[in-house]
Amino acid sequence: MRNIRTVLFDLDGTLLDTAPDLADALNAVLAENHRPPLPFEEIRGVVSHGGMALIRRGFALDESHPDFQPLRRRLLALYRDNISRKTRPFPGMGELLDQLELLGYNWGVVTNKPGWLTEPLLRDLGLFERAACVVSGDTLETRKPHPAPMLHACERAGSNPEQCVYVGDAQRDIEAGRNAGMRTLVALFGYFQEQDRPHEWHAEGMIRTPQDLLDWLARVNGSG
Repeated sequence: MRNIRTVLFDLDGTLLDTAPDLADALNAVLAENHRPPLPFEEIRGVVSHGGMALIRRGFALDESHPDFQPLRRRLLALYRDNISRKTRPFPGMGELLDQLELLGYNWGVVTNKPGWLTEPLLRDLGLFERAACVVSGDTLETRKPHPAPMLHACERAGSNPEQCVYVGDAQRDIEAGRNAGMRTLVALFGYFQEQDRPHEWHAEGMIRTPQDLLDWLARVNGSG
């Protein structure tokens, strides 16, 4: 039996480059509140941490402020209405998915993004039906870095944890994969902040491009 048979991806910052649409949504909320827009590169590094992190960055508020949740809801509503306007797979990711399927691997998504955003986005891009599993942030009662979503994805994909590799761009991604007994890879093309230290996350490896994942699979499965 091959060592790895299932590849699981984080969504934002790993499988898909969602930052342009999320940045537009944040800047739209800022404009509605008579605040200047933030530069894209300033927003990009925060995207993997979700809507709450975006509101914290854009408005310098914490969750205890009475305006915080209304601003977050407005951000997500604007984002949902334009969820796939600019979002695309990262360069080379579409080809990677084609190759994985051609080589007999299956693949899926484990994200903390809620299902009411995850499913429409993947459907818009023609990826939902291709995925062996899609586990969103509200599929279960727990989210990453808890191992339960990872183990649920394994079950739905028909693989044991040791037959899966999880690819992500945040420390909680690597922790979630390791907590579930999977192998883990850091996607260095994803969304990082200056304080991030991916070399300290104890992942099994790092990939700079989607193609690097195929090279890694060939090595661990003894075919390269």
